[in-house]
Amino acid sequence: MSLFRKKNIEHMLAGAQSAGLKKALGALDLTFLGVGAIIGTGIFVLTGTGAVQAGPALMISFLAAAVACGFAALAYAEFASTIPVAGSIYTYSYATLGELAAWVIGWDLMLEYGLATSAVSVGWSGYLQSLLAGFGISLPVALTAAPGAVPGVATLFNLPAFLVMMAITTLLSIGVRESTRINNVMVAIKVTVVLLVIAVGVFHVTPANWHPFMPNGWNGVFGAAAVMFFAFIGFDSVSSAAEEVRDPKRDLPIGIIASLGVCAVLYVAVAAVVTGIVPSAQFASISHPVSYALQVAGEKWVAGFIDLGAVLGMLTVILVMGYGQTRVIFAMSRDGLLPAALSKVHPRFATPFLTTWIVGIFFGLIGALVPLNVLAELINIGTLAAFSMVSVAVLVLRRTHPALPRAFRCPGVPVVPVLAVASCLFLMINLQAVTWVAFVVWLGLGLVVYFGYSRKRSKLT
Repeated sequence: MSLFRKKNIEHMLAGAQSAGLKKALGALDLTFLGVGAIIGTGIFVLTGTGAVQAGPALMISFLAAAVACGFAALAYAEFASTIPVAGSIYTYSYATLGELAAWVIGWDLMLEYGLATSAVSVGWSGYLQSLLAGFGISLPVALTAAPGAVPGVATLFNLPAFLVMMAITTLLSIGVRESTRINNVMVAIKVTVVLLVIAVGVFHVTPANWHPFMPNGWNGVFGAAAVMFFAFIGFDSVSSAAEEVRDPKRDLPIGIIASLGVCAVLYVAVAAVVTGIVPSAQFASISHPVSYALQVAGEKWVAGFIDLGAVLGMLTVILVMGYGQTRVIFAMSRDGLLPAALSKVHPRFATPFLTTWIVGIFFGLIGALVPLNVLAELINIGTLAAFSMVSVAVLVLRRTHPALPRAFRCPGVPVVPVLAVASCLFLMINLQAVTWVAFVVWLGLGLVVYFGYSRKRSKLT
């Protein structure tokens, strides 16, 4: 039965008060953290993929994906405000589903957040090199990509990807207040760029391009929604900041729900503009659909700003995902499931300094040495598993701790959590077989670590 032992919620809350992390974040900081994690590859790259599949009905695809994420966001908001402890769904699972389930989801989140930072660093490198090329600047070919990433080209190491990971790691290690200040500035810039796209592009929309509205029927719409779902990943990382929030009961639900809502509105508006400027089928071979649409409209100066927004957008995704990963590892270490050194807080910076640098260097090297297409396949399934787990955990907590004070209550229980689980499982079923194989292998390795190390050293007895 030790596999299902659970943490006492009162003890968890007491431990969080003495953890030593600095309480420096408010609702606006959390909203910007969420927006920083969400707006990036999704709006700047996946919009073209979705437009080809759904046509102008991509607007509906974005809404469908936002609704699916919204179900899980409501569950996250209840947990984050009720149990404001570092570790996100790992911590929530430990209090409701038991130690083994918590370990599995924590191990899963370590991979999800880590590979997300690696993958985005590779995408950032590509955009940066494109910008530099516009100024006639180029890097040595061997240092532009991972080995085998470019067919027929002898590449050895993606230097820009590694350097950006080291820069973000430095920022994360010196303090959450400093990190969020820079994040807030970059988010403000990229949101301004997105608003510029909408404001300028709307005058070049040709309504005839919205016909046929749904060229591939509902199959195309829901197929695109499965892709667009991943454009919203990131709001969950807001809950990882729980112990560093000044008023978590109020601010965490605001940050989680507001960041998702803001991004949903922006995504739908951008989808309407780009499909109104360019016929959807023309996006088939375009890797920069938003800036391409403005180029077609003759607004090349705006297209240049879009490229800048994409670079900044990806920086903030790396920042927030890296932040979330270190806090999950911090929580697991504090519980004894990982070595104690990983939960030590730096006396000056009040951050998990060693953990931040270990994961930063490790996943920085992965980004520099592993091609993007390999990384991308492994990220999606972990997020869906986490969303499913938090929705189940809300139902369990309602039954086991009905009297626990809740600053925010997920509405429509049990219907909303059940819909969240159903939505996530539906999308997981549609993932490729190779993704499932990689996921099972990673979980198998995690079980070996748990039974060989963590179970015996757990602080729960």
